[in-house]
Amino acid sequence: MSSFFRRRRSIFDIFDDIMREFEEEIERIEREFEELARSSSGRTIGPYYYGVRITIGPDGVPRVEEFGNIKRTPTGRPRISDVIEPLIDVIEDDDEVIIVAELPGVEKDKIKVRATENKVIIKAENSRKYYKEIDLPAKVDPSSAKASYRNGVLEVKLKKLESKKEEGFEVKVE
Repeated sequence: MSSFFRRRRSIFDIFDDIMREFEEEIERIEREFEELARSSSGRTIGPYYYGVRITIGPDGVPRVEEFGNIKRTPTGRPRISDVIEPLIDVIEDDDEVIIVAELPGVEKDKIKVRATENKVIIKAENSRKYYKEIDLPAKVDPSSAKASYRNGVLEVKLKKLESKKEEGFEVKVE
């Protein structure tokens, strides 16, 4: 058969391949998780939180972000933690960085937010424990941070630091 009649792969075929691999990975994790739960020597572990979010970065490369309290050890085996890593969105505007974090089941006074120029740390402890360190996409003024919490969603807004223009300074030659 000539190459003229050969079917070209469409973006949908590629997406189907990615989703099939993703489903196989989730099934593998579920099997390992069930093994771990059965071998927990009779003690109750839980609740369990696990999820993934797939996004396309600015460079066009897909990124898979895991969240929850099930983590992998260096050997690839699942490990259940009593600390939940919340789902986070980081939004960068022209003059500010906004962080949105899902923290259901926590009282407002139990949430601690710490900010530096490059990072924000969110920690909450109530009936559930949450912890997340977020590397920021731009330098921010930590003293400008404002946080609000409603219906299990934390929003932190930070003003970006003024970026100094790279024009430099003229140096007088003597």
